[in-house]
Amino acid sequence: MTRVLVISPSGEVYDHDNVRWYNHTDVQGSLHHYHNIGDAFVFDSSLKLLRFTHLEPLKIRNPTDADIDRYNAEFDFAFLRGSNYIHPFMDWEDAPRVLSRLRIPVIAFGIGAQAPKKGKLELSDATKRVLALIAERSASFGVRGAYTADVLWQLGIRDARIIGCPTAFRRNDPELRITLPPLDQVRRAVFTLRREVGGDYAQDVARYLGLQRDCILDLARRFDLQVMAQGEVEEKKILWGTPAQREEGLAALRHEGWLRGPEDPMERLYDGRLFYSDVVADIERFLAARDLVLGYRLHGNLMALSNGVPSVYFTYDSRTVEFAETLGIPSFDVFGGREFRLEEYWEQALFDRFNRAFRQRYRDMRLFLEENGVPHRMRDETAAAPRRLVA
Repeated sequence: MTRVLVISPSGEVYDHDNVRWYNHTDVQGSLHHYHNIGDAFVFDSSLKLLRFTHLEPLKIRNPTDADIDRYNAEFDFAFLRGSNYIHPFMDWEDAPRVLSRLRIPVIAFGIGAQAPKKGKLELSDATKRVLALIAERSASFGVRGAYTADVLWQLGIRDARIIGCPTAFRRNDPELRITLPPLDQVRRAVFTLRREVGGDYAQDVARYLGLQRDCILDLARRFDLQVMAQGEVEEKKILWGTPAQREEGLAALRHEGWLRGPEDPMERLYDGRLFYSDVVADIERFLAARDLVLGYRLHGNLMALSNGVPSVYFTYDSRTVEFAETLGIPSFDVFGGREFRLEEYWEQALFDRFNRAFRQRYRDMRLFLEENGVPHRMRDETAAAPRRLVA
């Protein structure tokens, strides 16, 4: 009987280890609110790696003394869902006080730091305190990559383990491998959209958006392409809204210049080739059925890779670069001054780097969980494919 607390859940859990967005059937209730369903991918994937009998959110905002006493008496450990927490603007609410009172292990499950465009990363006292408390309550600290490990080292946290992201390993298959078909056999493709952007993520917003739009239109000329949103309000209005709300969404995107009128090929794509779901399992089925998934969404691309579908990352900040480096994922630098050509990335040797890195990081993730005494469902990769001895 393993009872687990989750810090910062992202979605509601059903059927033990499946996640969908809160009140997902209330379309009108969520239509005007942006949420990144990629956070739910991470939550869903974390649950698929763990072995537990009961899961409950940990109250970070105003827990009672009775809540804290119950956590310490009834639960085996708490985990912080992986996300981009280590940045100057993180609001931890009451986490420092709550974590200081926990006597059970607290596991950081693949969290990351966001590098500023310029200068040194400055962190609040609350962030430093939360990180220190987690380090005190775990055998090792799970981070997504080398940059985050370096940030923790500067804070005096020496036991970081680079484990990537649970989404990569959600299938619990240490033998997962990407094998490229000939490019002329690729038919069904998906571009993972990310329009929402700010100067803290993109050094040149016009380049970020213009290249994205150009790539989508180029790929649409070559493949049976669908565009996958991840929670953007305008796209949800176009897909799920009333006729008036759909027109609102179209008008907003035309005003921004993303759509350019009824004759715009992008607007035609949005009319029938746009996809979004608030249910992680639906998105996984959608991506797993494609021949190619690529684009700006870190977790959308990673979900495809975890199902054996080739994906190319578009990197534009320290977060996306760190993921690509951790898992050896072929990546295109949005701000590198070049045009994107898929042929340059359609090389088995490039994906073999991912195949090798995946196997190593799978092992790192399994050992991290075992080091922290966390029951898990990950297969031992050394037993997955017995070696033959040749006489």
